[in-house]
Amino acid sequence: MTIKYLLFLILLFPLCTWGQTVCPDRQIVEDILNEIKGNKEHSLLVPALHLLNTPYVASTLEINDDEQLIVNLRELDCMTFVDNCIALQLTAQSDSADFNRFRKNLQTIRYRKGIINGYPSRLHYTSDWIDDNVKKGLLENKTQTYGGIICPLYVDFMSTHPESYPHLSKHPEEVEMMREVEKAINQRTHYYIPKEKISENERLIQTGDIICFVTSVKGLDISHLGIAYRQGEKLTFIHASSTAKKVIINQESLNDYCQKIKSNKGLMIVNVRN
Repeated sequence: MTIKYLLFLILLFPLCTWGQTVCPDRQIVEDILNEIKGNKEHSLLVPALHLLNTPYVASTLEINDDEQLIVNLRELDCMTFVDNCIALQLTAQSDSADFNRFRKNLQTIRYRKGIINGYPSRLHYTSDWIDDNVKKGLLENKTQTYGGIICPLYVDFMSTHPESYPHLSKHPEEVEMMREVEKAINQRTHYYIPKEKISENERLIQTGDIICFVTSVKGLDISHLGIAYRQGEKLTFIHASSTAKKVIINQESLNDYCQKIKSNKGLMIVNVRN
């Protein structure tokens, strides 16, 4: 077996793209769709629980220089965990609940207006991801309803730290495009629940709501995502944990988790529109 062939196999199986005829993730998708369809409640909880213990792997969307849809449910970070769960729920609710529909839904969720048009078309900033998917009618922003106040948000991390992003390092001409994306985000009004107000408002948060952790890191908006999960009286969340290196049910309550993270400013809450 030649080195070139070994490299080909390595590149083939860690991910699934639009152009592949054989995808190792198809069976995972089909199994979860069958599980959701057999459940009375169409909630993000079903795919989230199914994906428990899936290994945490960062930057799985950064493999190809040419932007293309990547399907990988065997290795997840906090963002891909959430967007895959949403795509699975939406697919299960559709008339054609199959793998192709799942891929179309995933593309719609992950890209601005659902269109792949280079690296800047991906919704890199979570606040932008929220706004775009609210416009598409897929998500509902519950933050203000759950006690949120105006969030002083200013993003510029990607344009000011292009060296942190392999694609932008190789394509400096696209930094200005990202700067325009950031400018548009900064012109919008955003809301958040300050961490000091989480305990008095957490009763409003429902299992299946998407939890977005607002950060104080300069130039960034959201540092982490998870899916709300009530265990009796305790409100916690399911997430792809970089510490545990896998998808877990967080042992601490949502409030306790937020209070111990110094850089956490509070929460944005969205859910899938039925």
